[in-house]
Amino acid sequence: MEFAAFVAFLSVSAVVIVTPGPDTAMSIRNTLLGGRRVGIATGLGVSLGQLAWTLAASAGIAALLVASEPAFLAVKLVGAAYLIVLGLHSLYSAWKSRSPAAVVAVSRRRMSSRGGLGQGVVSNLSNPKMAVFFMALLPQFVPSGGATFWWSALLGLVFCVLTFLWLCCYAFVVAKAGSFLRTPRVKRVLDAVTGTVLVGLGVRIAVERA
Repeated sequence: MEFAAFVAFLSVSAVVIVTPGPDTAMSIRNTLLGGRRVGIATGLGVSLGQLAWTLAASAGIAALLVASEPAFLAVKLVGAAYLIVLGLHSLYSAWKSRSPAAVVAVSRRRMSSRGGLGQGVVSNLSNPKMAVFFMALLPQFVPSGGATFWWSALLGLVFCVLTFLWLCCYAFVVAKAGSFLRTPRVKRVLDAVTGTVLVGLGVRIAVERA
């Protein structure tokens, strides 16, 4: 692969990765609930989900999902419902009246690194638009005459690593401001905002076309 083509791939990837979306909202939410480790675990889960989509797209399996409208719709609706449920949970936490100590204690009991990892994986795998994205992006940068599967997988892996690093940045920044963000009033506002964002993203995914 030519250096210029690789730089172009990195540029496109960077723009896509830094654009806020469900994965970003999920990482911020889980960092607030469980701290930096949970935020990092969530980012790792998101990246593992992306890696699965990368391999599926490279092997042509993702094309079968995209070609099957019922299967694509089913995965899309499951993913949308998942985001909406998580968003409603955050909205409920914002609405419910608790003492500051109880809010933090309950939040930490409910969220672990394993839970964050699982949510990151499920959130990403339940978004079939990732299949469409990788099918559209990766072939553009595969060298002519190169092994399509291995080049696509390698480029996808680079994308996944960049995503993980970016979400780790969110985890570190949010965790650093954790003591301020977990004050009762601020936490209620953040719960309301992240809940609204997750519900809105879920609804958008459910209603928009592929």
